[in-house]
Formats: sequence, C-alpha cells, structure tokens
Amino acid sequence: SSAIENSREYAETNGIEHNDLVGILKSLLSYEMVAAKETDSVRWALSAEAKGFVDANASAEAQTFLAIPGEGISLNDLKAVLGKTAEVGFKQGMVNKWFELVKGSNPLVMRKVDTIKDECLENLKAIAAGATLAPAEEKKLKQRKLISQEKCKYYAVEKGSKFALEKPKLYTDLNAEMMKDGSWKTAAFKNYNYSALGKPTEGGHLHPLLKVRKEFREIFFAMGFEEMPTNRYVENSFWNFDALFQPQQHPARDAHDTFFMTTPQTSDTFPPDYLERVRTTHETGGYGSIGYNYDWSLAEAKKNIMRTHTTAVSSRMLYKMAQEGFKPAKYFSIDRVFRNEAVDRTHLAEFHQIEGVICDRGLTLGHLIGILHEFFRRLGITQLKFKPAFNPYTEPSMEIFSYHPKLKKWVEVGNSGMFRPYVWGVKLDAQYVWGVELDAQYVWGVELDAQ
Repeated sequence: SSAIENSREYAETNGIEHNDLVGILKSLLSYEMVAAKETDSVRWALSAEAKGFVDANASAEAQTFLAIPGEGISLNDLKAVLGKTAEVGFKQGMVNKWFELVKGSNPLVMRKVDTIKDECLENLKAIAAGATLAPAEEKKLKQRKLISQEKCKYYAVEKGSKFALEKPKLYTDLNAEMMKDGSWKTAAFKNYNYSALGKPTEGGHLHPLLKVRKEFREIFFAMGFEEMPTNRYVENSFWNFDALFQPQQHPARDAHDTFFMTTPQTSDTFPPDYLERVRTTHETGGYGSIGYNYDWSLAEAKKNIMRTHTTAVSSRMLYKMAQEGFKPAKYFSIDRVFRNEAVDRTHLAEFHQIEGVICDRGLTLGHLIGILHEFFRRLGITQLKFKPAFNPYTEPSMEIFSYHPKLKKWVEVGNSGMFRPYVWGVKLDAQYVWGVELDAQYVWGVELDAQ
C-alpha cells in the first residue's frame, strides 16, 4: 500500500500547507527517492461567507437567534446589531421556526424555542474537514451559496527506487579536481533535462545603422528610385577608378588610401572595346576633354581593390544602360565602402555610402539642387548650402553643407555633380549623381558631438 494515500489529507492531518508538501515531493521525485501518482478530484469548498460562520462558530440564523432578547426586539434594531447577517439569519430562522414576528403597533421578533441546534454550522465544519454530506444537505448549502465545487489534485506517494532517509548530493558538472582524486567514480550526477528551455536570448535587434538604412531606402523608393546591386565589395581598379576617369597617378589610388587585394591580385572583367575608349580618353581626351596626356597602364587597371566608393557600382550601371539603349532612369545604392583610413572616433576603415543617380535629357544644375533639397527635407534637414568642387567624373560638381543646430556650424553632408559625357561614352544633354555617407547621417540623426 502507499505510504501516503492522499497527500492533501496528510497535509491537513499534520498541519502542513499542501503546496509546501507538493514542493518537497517534487524535489524527492527528482532524486527518485519516492514515486508519486497524481490524481485529479473534485471537492466542496467553503465560500467566504461560510468561512465567516465557521470563524464566528455560528451560522447567520444562530447569530440572529442569540441576538434576540427574551422580551423580543424590533426588526430594525436587529438589523442595526447584526447588519446584513440579520437579513439572512431572519429568513432562515423563520424557515427553521426558531422565532416569529409578532405584529402590533410595535412589531417585535420573538423567540419560539428555548434552544437550537445549528445544523448549518455543523455541516460547514464537516465539509471543511473533508467529510461527505447527504445530497439533500449539500443541496441546501449550495442554494445558499455557502459551498461550491472546486478541482484539486493530490498525490499517492510510496518509496522510490533510490529511497533513502537522507537526500544524496548530486553533482551537475565533472570538474578537474574530481578527475585528479578519482571521486568521479563514486559520485552521483544529476540527470540532464534535454527538454528544458534555455534562457531567452535578447538578440535579434536591428543595428542602429540598419534602421537608418531602412529609412533612407524608404525615402528613395518614395521618390521613385530603383535600387542598384551592390554585392561586389571587391572591385578592380578599372571600374572603381579608370571608368570614372580618375588618373592613375591620383593620390587616392595609393596604398595609403586604398586596400589592395593580394589574392586574387588582378582581374580583367571589363569589355575590351570600352577599355580602349577609356584608355584613349585618359591619354588623348575626347567628348570635349583633352585627357591627361600620359601612358595609361592596363596592369594598373587590373589591380583588385576593396571598393572605395559606391560610384563603382554606378559606373557599371551606366555602361550597362549605354549598351541597352538610353532611357530615363533613377537609381540608388546604400552599402559598404572601404578606405585605408587612420581609425579614430570619427573615421573608420569601413563605412556606408549612399548614392543617387538620375539620368534623363534636359536636366540642369537647378534640377540637381531641387532634388537634393527634397531628399534632405525628407530626412528632416532643411538648411542647405552648396559649394563648387572638383570630381574627375562630374562637372559641375558641388559639396553639400547643412547647418547643424547642436554644433552651431555648417557641416559637409555629401557630394554631388553632373556626369561628364565621357563617363557614359555617349553624348547626353545631362545626367547627375550625388553621394552621402550613411554613418555620418546617423551621427547627425542622434545628435552626437562629431567635432
């Protein structure tokens, strides 16, 4: 037979909270010191009103009977003494014929019997002790809402396979000390619960720069731009520099400004006919340019680098558009670029660059200034200034400045210009491009001191 047939009865008999007993049982179960069978049951439970009667050691009708003196009492005075208990007690006492209401000029509640037997209280105490009443008695108490059924659990407990009078010490880890002294041979180890859930991780949040990038992309899409493919981090010098007519002697192409690849060191992913046009324009000019008048080197153009700007993406896209036949287009890109910079709190060897390209006929510098005002307005930047600048692949070119309210000064926020005709290799009325550094815009957005 079970050592404990009903854990709830055992707890009540020994004055223990059942929840405390269940906690002990579950601990012993984990050590296999006991075995327990869980059983669901339904029992009667006392309402708050019924518990009050048990605490007072008298039901409502008994309390009302005891409050009536020998000479009687008016109903109002009785209610004044007992409150709401008088209303319930008077009704039940009249049903039990314990007292009566004597009519007259001053109606009084009078006792009809000298002694009473408080069966309601006895039944409530019996239910509190776990006893079973006759169905008729249970029905009476239920109608008065003094009892209700509740679900409860109890356990039948018996000795387990590893029963002992003392709880053994279980180790969770095999450590170096146990290996040295050999105690691991006799040590008892706790079983691992492979179904247990680990601690919830707090990962998965977007990086702040990715949030800003998402905002920029939504602005470009709202303005009708199409995103360019930007997954080519390693680029050859031809597309990064030469196709944009940056001379091969330019300081930006030196190792102290650019990361050169060692493996693979070179590549030649450029069309031969376009290469010859680029070579000719560098050496002798064309499309209104006199060129740079030097011997252009194919070996220099083949060198692989980590791209220094996303305009390398634009140069490939412009060539593709020229081959497919010109049509108006609006493109943008947002991705990483790499510079051999001295790292400090405002400079990194890797940062994100934003670039927009618009291609159409009949465009002017006024159109470029207008689109820049609209673009930055959507970012919440309204005070802009433009300063003439030089870029090998745009003319005219402009640096973009905006007033920073916290720094209280004008800060450069981008570069822009209208592509020179030889970047395309075709003659168009106008096309233009502008670029912005995403990391710098993030610094602007969170108002960090970038001085």
